[in-house]
Amino acid sequence: MDAKLSTVNIEPTTAHTHSVIWLHGLGADGHDFESIVPSLHLNEEAGIHFIFPNAPSQAVTINGGANMPAWYDILEMSMERQVDVAGIYQSVAAIEQLIREEITKGIPSENILLAGFSQGGVVALHTGLKYPQKLAGIIALSTYLPTIEQLKIERSPANNTTPIFMAHGILDTVVDVEIGKKAADGLVAMGYDVRWHDYVIEHSLCVEEVDDIAAFINEIFAG
Repeated sequence: MDAKLSTVNIEPTTAHTHSVIWLHGLGADGHDFESIVPSLHLNEEAGIHFIFPNAPSQAVTINGGANMPAWYDILEMSMERQVDVAGIYQSVAAIEQLIREEITKGIPSENILLAGFSQGGVVALHTGLKYPQKLAGIIALSTYLPTIEQLKIERSPANNTTPIFMAHGILDTVVDVEIGKKAADGLVAMGYDVRWHDYVIEHSLCVEEVDDIAAFINEIFAG
């Protein structure tokens, strides 16, 4: 994944001072969460540039080797999720490049928030917690963290206090809520500020969750 990721962008209506990089789930693309932005009713004065990167297409083992947009390969559908760790690291590097591009535009790293759904949440968490400069926050939705042992070694002190919003549907049959909660508990044990939310939904978002995400972003970007 050496090539630069293509992105879907929503520019702010006021001067650009904050950025959100939001990663989609397996088989989706950058347009997947584009429509959520108006529903967030964020403070316009925050000047938020939304960046929705497109994952490159690759063969996904659990889907019979079919090619689809993916941040990494998933090798089996076990509770512990055998995944392509090298692929996760490739995606982390690509997202780090997007962060650096925002910094080059004059956006301070502490005004950049990472968000991700499912596979995208894995990459958002790993990227954010190992990034060498302080970030605003991380939103991890319907996800898990197969690289938590690596993060114990690679974590960046700059993001030790970065707030993490984690949310999960208790009826999720794609990523069981228990492995999402295990990831959250593991991060709490590492000293991170994790705000856990669960909802009576499947592998998706609901109105209440969108409202909670909006409150989190408004809080983080109000400083």
